[in-house]
Amino acid sequence: MTDLAPENVQDYPRPPALEPVVHSLRIDFAGQTIAETTAGWRVLETHHAPTYYLPAVAFSAGTLEPVNGGSICEWKGRATYWTIVVGDIRAVRAGWSYPEPGPAFRALRDHIAVYPGAMDACWVGDIRVTPQPGGFYGGWVTPNLTGRIKGAPGTRHW
Repeated sequence: MTDLAPENVQDYPRPPALEPVVHSLRIDFAGQTIAETTAGWRVLETHHAPTYYLPAVAFSAGTLEPVNGGSICEWKGRATYWTIVVGDIRAVRAGWSYPEPGPAFRALRDHIAVYPGAMDACWVGDIRVTPQPGGFYGGWVTPNLTGRIKGAPGTRHW
């Protein structure tokens, strides 16, 4: 069984921190495991559930389709988006990456994060995560987290 130490999201830093993940990560979509790795990273930011990034090579061939457009993160840089595809099933703009991340986040180059709510399931070790509240953020909520997690109604701009 995966043992996750207690963490309070209010103790996470701003600007955010980047750290390697010591547990395996897995993403299931359309009835299949589409990505699995023991070489993931996570971003920790005040009041957010951690966002997990998996190496692009951890995704099954043909499951990542680039999408036009992007966004900017003041720390990580310009994000590009991905549609997750398995057969005829598509999760549009369900993943994102930073092709040229800022200096403190260089390790995220060639890594992809996904919105767990768009997937069948996302896992940290043997723990199934729940999506960060709301539809804007892509954090993975695990039972070891305490504190008020941003994303629920009324929390977007604090």
